[in-house]
Amino acid sequence: MGGGTSASRHKGSLTWALAMTGTFLIVEVIGGLWTGSLALLADAAHMATDVGGLFMALVAVRFAERPATPQMTYGYVRTEVLSALLNAVVLLVVTVFVLREAYFRLSAPPEILSGPMLVVAVVGLLVNLISMRMLHAGSQESLNLKGAYFEVLADMLGSVGVILAALVVMLTGWTIADPIIGAAIGLFIVPRTWILLKGALRILLEATPAHIDVEKLRSRLAALPGVSDVHDLHVWTLTSGQEAMSAHLVVNDLANSGAVLAAARDSLHSEFDLTHTTLQIEDAKAAKAEGETHR
Repeated sequence: MGGGTSASRHKGSLTWALAMTGTFLIVEVIGGLWTGSLALLADAAHMATDVGGLFMALVAVRFAERPATPQMTYGYVRTEVLSALLNAVVLLVVTVFVLREAYFRLSAPPEILSGPMLVVAVVGLLVNLISMRMLHAGSQESLNLKGAYFEVLADMLGSVGVILAALVVMLTGWTIADPIIGAAIGLFIVPRTWILLKGALRILLEATPAHIDVEKLRSRLAALPGVSDVHDLHVWTLTSGQEAMSAHLVVNDLANSGAVLAAARDSLHSEFDLTHTTLQIEDAKAAKAEGETHR
């Protein structure tokens, strides 16, 4: 289990993104309260979940780097998945809050200070673009960093929405644009959060990784010289970038079991990129006799 998780290779970018986002969060909260803008406060709410999500992601990376113990034989790699799951749930809760507030503001829109609102939103956009650039590479490898990236992406688009709302209020005086944009920011993140939630649940439920065709894998193992059957085949994800697999291989001659194991492991590594594998060899004659006994 060496080499660290996918997320651990990008913890430097994660740390910088957390520092920038956390600093700007304070500015955005003050700006939202000062200007009275729901769109800005909605963006601040998402940025607050960013700070929490980035912090949890970084903590998860630290835990995932801890070595395995007799009590935790896989180590703490699943902490990253739990962090991603919690991020998704928090984002959904925040979205519900923003939509509720937008509903009430549509009937009684407050006064908006569009000038300061625009300045804060532009600064927020720059911060989010820099953070996205830092997290992009890691988001392609780690579910945990993908969650952090999605949150920053939502904030980036939220900042664009706040800029549009500020310009509309500034140029037309139509203050209802603010809660409308605030609601749009909340709705935008829902599909992406759902993708993150499903990804985390698939790992926790030990579903087969999406990129692995189990039937093709079974057929490849069954086609190895000396193998007569394959059963109890399981493939699951420990955490992003770390898959595990186990199977029973029924062989015609136990004397060739060493060669069969070597061929199987080579095939699993080269064709399916599976290195954490557990293969059990069974004697075909013994398996057949056992099957006849149970008839």
